[in-house]
Amino acid sequence: MFMNDLVKKRILVTGANGMLGQRVIHFYKKNYDLTILGTSIEDVSAFCDVDYISCDLTIRNKIKKVISDFCPDFIINTAAFTNVDLSEKERETAWKINVKGVEYLAEAARIIDAHIIHISSDYIFDGTNGPYSENDKPNPLGYYGRTKLASENALKISGAIHTILRTNVLYGVADSRPDFVRWVIKSVRVGKQINIVTDQVNNPTFIDDFVQAINEVIEYKKQGIYNIGGREFLSRFEFCEIIADVFSLDKKLIKPILTEQLNQQAKRPLKSGLLTLKAETELGYKPHTIGGALAIMQRELNL
Repeated sequence: MFMNDLVKKRILVTGANGMLGQRVIHFYKKNYDLTILGTSIEDVSAFCDVDYISCDLTIRNKIKKVISDFCPDFIINTAAFTNVDLSEKERETAWKINVKGVEYLAEAARIIDAHIIHISSDYIFDGTNGPYSENDKPNPLGYYGRTKLASENALKISGAIHTILRTNVLYGVADSRPDFVRWVIKSVRVGKQINIVTDQVNNPTFIDDFVQAINEVIEYKKQGIYNIGGREFLSRFEFCEIIADVFSLDKKLIKPILTEQLNQQAKRPLKSGLLTLKAETELGYKPHTIGGALAIMQRELNL
């Protein structure tokens, strides 16, 4: 599947210890003869068989040195400050990681003509009229969304070769990083009641589908903005019901509530989700159904 002219290319994965970063490295180290380097802020790598450098993305000289020394063809930036509520309180930290870090990556990438693949979010939209296309006007509700929009804008004016992949509700398998699906399974199986909102609608993204989309961007050297999401648009509560069906969970422990009842620090986009026609047409993107994706997780995790 990987084009011949990309064999033995050099790929740098930032945020390598995160959920998406782990899955990206797992995909490439297993399938392709590439030179891969992972970097995250943690001292120890999640992988013992992939080169790794501990580096804080927000320290300009350090991350630029990592890039200049390794000289990657592609930089897959999965590093981010993703805690939506904490972003409202720790604004400086969120901005440093989500915006300044991207600026530093772009500065270094531009010098060596590296192609940045950057991960963004449906939180750049206000959720009043979703699902959204790549051409819809952003209007973030909270500070996290503002940082993700600012990171997109930073790339656009940087002069670096780049692709922006927007996604929402990423779920799937990653070592030591439980996702929404496994949180639901673990909570319900120990008899804990969980409150799940009925008024947040989106199209959850299976992490393996997302990694495939990243690979297609690299294979076809595509630039610009692409929405990457799942096939089904549904509420978070409906998503939980499907999880319960696949994993034989007690649905009585899954209680429907409204978002406003959670009294969260940051506002959430309610009617959201991402239209993926462009990715399907230009990248050949073909996401799994939620049922199919959960079946894959069930087999891999033996849950």
